[in-house]
Amino acid sequence: MTMNIGMKETAPQQRMYAPGHSEDELDRLSHQAEAFEPFTRQLFQQAGITTGMRILDVGCGSGDVAFLAAELVGPSGEVIGADLAAAAVNRATARAQARGIRNVKFLEGDPAELRFDQPFDAVVGRLVLMFYPDPVNAIRRLALHLRAEGLIVFQEFDFATAFSVPPAPTYERNVAWFKQALTATGAKIHLGLQLYGVFLAAGLPAPSMRMDALVGGGRDYVVYEIVAEVAKSLLPVMEKLKITTAMEVDLSSLAQRMGDEVVASNGVVLSPGLIGAWSSKS
Repeated sequence: MTMNIGMKETAPQQRMYAPGHSEDELDRLSHQAEAFEPFTRQLFQQAGITTGMRILDVGCGSGDVAFLAAELVGPSGEVIGADLAAAAVNRATARAQARGIRNVKFLEGDPAELRFDQPFDAVVGRLVLMFYPDPVNAIRRLALHLRAEGLIVFQEFDFATAFSVPPAPTYERNVAWFKQALTATGAKIHLGLQLYGVFLAAGLPAPSMRMDALVGGGRDYVVYEIVAEVAKSLLPVMEKLKITTAMEVDLSSLAQRMGDEVVASNGVVLSPGLIGAWSSKS
């Protein structure tokens, strides 16, 4: 199987990823990916990702979405993941080699700005369009990499669903801080529910959509650790923006405090909604 290398065009835009790409952040992305994997798998299968396809993964990070796509397309298919961060590409490449995954390759660069010598059957991404300055323009440019009637499939957050019932103060406070920090650095925290309009504005047919979210309570609910890891990644940005301080966040006990509050009230916590949208290039 031949993997085709992308070449860079003149760049019209740059993305800013507030948490950065430290080793800890790449570890966090993989931990988060484990929790969201069933949702992304169901989205890809419902959208029509299947054996033999050639897939472009936008903003590949540590490679988890690309590995899922590689499993779905099988040995007769191929996946190319691309990310602006060299650290992410290096981590994803090392993980692919360690796992013996031969039908995936990772490139450094923004896939909206790269040129490839063959079209793709599908362009996919998870939690990446929200960091583009202009998601509509990004979708337009990414669609140029598709064959006729190729699929475009994205899954993005909407933070409107991130709340607790009854309200758990520590969870609610941290979510509010995350919203402030991400918005201040240009991220679009409600892009999930805006994907319908984004696809239409980019000239694509109206997308099909689905919504998933993590919901649960009890002492060992995975969202407490996910929130604590996000807080750790965003803390330098939140302190720089004077949103909060390390003392106020208190990372060492954050997950436990959230759990204590939820358990004490017999409550539940919802993650941000993970909104999937898919359409085909007309």
